[in-house]
Amino acid sequence: MRDKISQLFCLQKNACKNNSTDCRGQNVSSKVTSNGSACANGSFGAEGPETTETDSSGTGGVRKSLERNGSATNDAIHLQRRVGLFSGVALIVGTMIGSGIFVSPSGLLVRTGSVGVSFIIWLACGLLSLLGALAYAELGTMNTSSGAEWAYFMDAFGPAPAFLFSWVSTLVLKPSQMAIICLSFAQYAVEAFVSECDPPMSVVKMVALLAIVMILFVNCYSVNLGMAVQNIFTAAKLVSVVIVICGGAWKLIQGNTQHLSSAFNGSTPTFGAIATAFYTGLWAYDGWNNLNYVTEEIKNPSKNLPRSIIIGIPLVTLCYTLINISYLAAMSPTEMIESEAVAVTFGNRILGVMAWLMPLSVTISTFGSANGTLFAAGRLCFAASREGHLLDILSYVHVRRLTPAPGLIFHSLIAAAMVLYGTIDSLIDFFSFTAWIFYGGSMLALIVMRYTKPNYPRPYKVPIIIPIVVLVISLYLVVAPIIDTPRIEYLYACLFILAGLIFYIPFVKMGMTPRFMNKVTLFLQLLLEVVPTSSMAMFE
Repeated sequence: MRDKISQLFCLQKNACKNNSTDCRGQNVSSKVTSNGSACANGSFGAEGPETTETDSSGTGGVRKSLERNGSATNDAIHLQRRVGLFSGVALIVGTMIGSGIFVSPSGLLVRTGSVGVSFIIWLACGLLSLLGALAYAELGTMNTSSGAEWAYFMDAFGPAPAFLFSWVSTLVLKPSQMAIICLSFAQYAVEAFVSECDPPMSVVKMVALLAIVMILFVNCYSVNLGMAVQNIFTAAKLVSVVIVICGGAWKLIQGNTQHLSSAFNGSTPTFGAIATAFYTGLWAYDGWNNLNYVTEEIKNPSKNLPRSIIIGIPLVTLCYTLINISYLAAMSPTEMIESEAVAVTFGNRILGVMAWLMPLSVTISTFGSANGTLFAAGRLCFAASREGHLLDILSYVHVRRLTPAPGLIFHSLIAAAMVLYGTIDSLIDFFSFTAWIFYGGSMLALIVMRYTKPNYPRPYKVPIIIPIVVLVISLYLVVAPIIDTPRIEYLYACLFILAGLIFYIPFVKMGMTPRFMNKVTLFLQLLLEVVPTSSMAMFE
């Protein structure tokens, strides 16, 4: 096996030395990197491979296809269109309903100081997520390549902004998202066995680390196993949601409406507090754009992508509203704020001797969300590194199991570090602040391409006012917390984004590669038994 992988590595290196064709089969003239596997010098441009055809819009002009050839059917590994309307809705709902609704209600109440205002923000977060997802539907049907924001930035702004997104998303956004979910998972799992006092944070973090290791093993072992785990845990997640809603309905029938009748009693939140409250609520809704990461696998994406969004996000918004009403039917706002695990407290009030079902259901739910998060993170990492924007090894796959093991391991290591050195609240703020910078960037990309690429295919087209509104709200969510309560973490986030240019210019734009990376890449190939996808056919 070692000799075989070494031979593959050498063949891949020699193949990439052809100046007219790079290692992905693209007809470009690019400077070969020292290991020859990426053949990337940052000159891919903003559009990638193009084909011209008559514009179906009726203008008689010529349009170009934005779809890249990263998933060709003649590859040993390629993405097949297997996601229909039902699967698309299930993916959106299953990803969005995770730990957020079981962690965020108390944090949102703290920041608003009013039950009524918190309800308004919950609904506003759902509406904002729907508008953002509809704008993403146009982008996703316009460019059906993998990578979501990364692909859209490449189309609208070029490789530099796209690299900055892949830089931040790979090192911060996706790992922090997984760390938050695993910490929530651990909080519920440990609290089920500790009823008299708060569980030690060291134990919570150890359980979170164990969850990361288990999820990593599942996704590295088999793609089918990872998807099976996701389906099973999504079903359990829906069971926990139904339990909460039914329990709350029973309490309301008994007449426990006192906390809802005085919903708007309380202090008025400040301008910046509303923005940070949105961070907490939007974290619970995060995942509305995950379907765009698998656009290459959607059947008839021009119809099923927007339909899945229109069905899935309002459904999640309805669930969240009913869950919050159920919480307030069983406990006071003060009790919600003081509870570290709101759903567990709710179960103790409603289910009696069966209260253990609640922490078990939520633990299963959060574990499934973490599994899906790592699955999506590996796809983004794979797509960006395949274009030379990240380390080549991150786009390699296992020779037998056909899983992107290096990318999965890389994300898991960073998530584990965040679990050790962060808390849920701090990670949520950092994640939301950074994420909405790029969400706003995607809205700007859509607006820019309406003028710079007017004849490109748009099977689904949103009114231009929608991306403008989401862009303005994104600016508010980024600027308002800085003005109201300046924190050094916001400066660190901005500096970290810009720091990506230090790596982009020499290693992507100029195509420089340290000599030792040859040996590092080969060592990791031998250790992990991975190769580039273009070499997989040799194992057939």
